[in-house]
Amino acid sequence: MTAPNSLTRWILIGLVAGLGVGWAVNSTLSAEGAKQVAYYLSAVTVVFLQLIKMIIAPLVLATLTVGIAHMGSGGAVGRTFVRTLGWFIAASIFSLGLGILMVNLLAPGVGVGMPLPPDNAATGVAAKAFDFIDFVKHIFPKSIIEAMATNEVLQIVVFSLFAGVALIQLGERGELITKGLDAIMHMMLVITGYVMKLAPFAVFAAIASSIAVEGLGIVITFGKFVGGFYLALAVLWVFLLGAGAAVLGVSEVKRLIPEIREPFLITFATASSEAAYPKLLASLERFGVPTRIASFVLPLGYSFNLDGSMMYCAFASIFIAQAYGIDLTIWQELAMLGLLMITSKGIAGVPRASLVVIAATLPYFNIPEAGLLLILAVDHFLDMGRSATNVIGNAVATAVISKWDGGTEVLEPAKAQL
Repeated sequence: MTAPNSLTRWILIGLVAGLGVGWAVNSTLSAEGAKQVAYYLSAVTVVFLQLIKMIIAPLVLATLTVGIAHMGSGGAVGRTFVRTLGWFIAASIFSLGLGILMVNLLAPGVGVGMPLPPDNAATGVAAKAFDFIDFVKHIFPKSIIEAMATNEVLQIVVFSLFAGVALIQLGERGELITKGLDAIMHMMLVITGYVMKLAPFAVFAAIASSIAVEGLGIVITFGKFVGGFYLALAVLWVFLLGAGAAVLGVSEVKRLIPEIREPFLITFATASSEAAYPKLLASLERFGVPTRIASFVLPLGYSFNLDGSMMYCAFASIFIAQAYGIDLTIWQELAMLGLLMITSKGIAGVPRASLVVIAATLPYFNIPEAGLLLILAVDHFLDMGRSATNVIGNAVATAVISKWDGGTEVLEPAKAQL
């Protein structure tokens, strides 16, 4: 297996090389030629992400079910669930509130300095008003086979909760199933090690294809918005790590940061939280989080604890309002916070989900939906930051829940190699 430090080094090399190649392609070829190069380069990233998606469903099902079965009682499951949900709700409210505060302080949309799209301009993003029945249907699976086939993580989590508790009730009769799922979990972790060897190439291709088409100039044009959002993310990182330090201790957070460096870089470069899930799971277990906790909290986090994505939804929505000269009251902004708390929980697995949530939110506050066109050009670069922030938030949450639930355990050698 690739050593952790070696993999990090190659990922960073891939990132820098991607910037250089992407800039060279954008500078020397026509727009059409650059798109062709980007199209073929993106095949590498597509292969990597497809392989990761191949791992996600069986890994979540096996790890979460085995983790619950090892908790020993329904009461233990309930206590861990309540603690986890409490942390997620607090982190969600804080992320949304910080996003609203930062966009009001920085005001990146005031005097945006570019033509505003007409109110009736088509955005290409399918907006749909929040529907409670659709939200409920998205949570509960009608078929675990269908949920796994479509990588609906939230639905797999729900089934795994039932399956894990059922195995607790079966006692000795369920041990054979538990051992089989445990073997599947270890098999998927070994496969993860193989797939991660492609990560540096995927990072190179993802960065190079993005820069080849958009160029570095697009980031400069939208510098105030992009810079403001990344500053807000940096503040969020400080608070998330600070909250973790308050529970775990400063020394433990300093030890956690190097462990999650690789998942962070993979997610940042590919703009996909899924790409880092198997690696993040192994990293947290190497840090000392028990398998039963990591396999319980992390899948829930990927559906309910998207700190970076939620901050972006609030930040971008008010940015668009500022660009159109719409002054929202404090009560409207609080109402937006509440609405985003709900709608952001029902879009796990939707491509560019944050844009869908923003498109659904804007009409409630009479903000032109066409304003999405202002941010589409740089959305990929912002997606990189918000997805990587989701990794930090979920890593801290999992470590904190582990601390509250009783500490750490020795990692098995097979997992330590990943």
